[in-house]
Amino acid sequence: MYKVLLADDEILDLEGMKSFIPWEKLGMTIAGAVTNGFAAWEVLEKEPIDILVTDVRMPNMTGIELAQRALKHHEDLRVIFISGYQDFSYVKQAIALNACSYVLKPMEDEELIQELTKARQELDRLHRRKETERAYQQMIPILKHQYLLRLLQQPYDGAVLEIMKREYRWAEHEWPIRVALLELDEMSSWRSQQQVSEERRGIREQYMAQLHMALDQGGFAHVCRVTDQRTAVLFGGDRDRAEIEAILEQLRQEYGLTVTVGEGGDAHKLEDLHQSYEMAVRALDYKMFRGKGRWIMYHEVPTENREEVESLDIRLDALFKAMASYDLVGIHDEILAIQHLAANIRSTFTVRNLAMYIILKLDEHLHTMHEDLFRILGIELKNLDILLQFETLDDIFSWLRMKVFEISEQLKFRKASKNGRLIEEMIDVIRDRMHENITLRDMANRFSFSPNYLGVIFKEETGHNFSDYVIKLRMEKAKSLLVTTKLKIYEIASLTGYQYLPYFSRQFKEFYGMTPLEYRRKHT
Repeated sequence: MYKVLLADDEILDLEGMKSFIPWEKLGMTIAGAVTNGFAAWEVLEKEPIDILVTDVRMPNMTGIELAQRALKHHEDLRVIFISGYQDFSYVKQAIALNACSYVLKPMEDEELIQELTKARQELDRLHRRKETERAYQQMIPILKHQYLLRLLQQPYDGAVLEIMKREYRWAEHEWPIRVALLELDEMSSWRSQQQVSEERRGIREQYMAQLHMALDQGGFAHVCRVTDQRTAVLFGGDRDRAEIEAILEQLRQEYGLTVTVGEGGDAHKLEDLHQSYEMAVRALDYKMFRGKGRWIMYHEVPTENREEVESLDIRLDALFKAMASYDLVGIHDEILAIQHLAANIRSTFTVRNLAMYIILKLDEHLHTMHEDLFRILGIELKNLDILLQFETLDDIFSWLRMKVFEISEQLKFRKASKNGRLIEEMIDVIRDRMHENITLRDMANRFSFSPNYLGVIFKEETGHNFSDYVIKLRMEKAKSLLVTTKLKIYEIASLTGYQYLPYFSRQFKEFYGMTPLEYRRKHT
């Protein structure tokens, strides 16, 4: 509703406007009705007014003076003057003012309604234009992010370079500039299989949001997210590096998570940024040798190590292809080739780090196939501590070869099972909609099966009835939220699909032998 202020020293005219104009129908409400300019100004100072309807000739402060003062403070204000024929000199002044129109006395209601309608239409157009401008301003960071990411990841692109130079004032920057690639390290302290996916993703998103906010507040104008775990930052000298390191240390203390940084070489112009970015990527790949939470400069990485990293990436791609096709000979050959690479490493710590790197790369690859390494193997992340117990290279790679064969066999089995993928998709839907009331009939409609048939194959694949399995997933998520968040019990109940708190508490106690509150106190 638009707010209207009426000002007229003739009481009858003022009352007539209040009573006979269909304000609500026009989408307007009267914010005030006063008899002089000073009283009108007091209203204008106290609250935002959209339309001012004022008599031209009023004592002490004329309507023209009132409008001039009001338009200085409310630039979007629309003014409708009311005047008699004898005040035509005033009318000429009114016409000279922006956003103003007038109605002559004696005034007909329809005439004023017509001018009010015009004023409303003008305000509507103005608000639509401002909404468009606001939306455009909100899009600018997104567009800047896309252009910067393209500039970093792709070789010379004249069109993108011209846009960046023109729109983002690159000429004002001091060169050279370097690319730092910040990668959030895997959360090796996470223990439960359920946390590895959903909860890890939530913490990761929260961390990355805080990182971007801190970099923005620190004055780093050119930052873009590359992946869920990687962020690229353009920076200058040692002072900028020290500032980034301070931000990372503060976040490490807050979240207990580390970030590894790969730093590229100097870029002396926009065209060089892609090369600096590629160097940062290669430096970050060297994390497997240096370990997590380090700042790794490209020029500090020995040439032979760079070649080993590149060779390892090629070998891993070949290994993943062999696993997907259940090529046992290919798997054996690629594992053996990777072992030969590792044989050149002199540090036991680095060899173990390499084995962990291969496992996490494998997990990352399986996620692109909507698979989960830990779920396939039926283990938790903490079980990988076994890598620290092996004493020889042969021990490590014998274990690794056995696990890779096992994963490949499971992938083959899942492909062979016509119902396996369907059940996996159903479980994904359950996890995404856990806060809703999920029924077997909903799932049957979604996947075009009868509820009875879908229930039978679900139990064959999972060993659980559908409703029991949903409850199991809800309890697991509730247990995780109780330990990893500060959400209130009723909020956790709602997030896991329970609107009645006592029922949630009772079911939780049946599963874990204690109430949610008792569980939280015991485990935090």
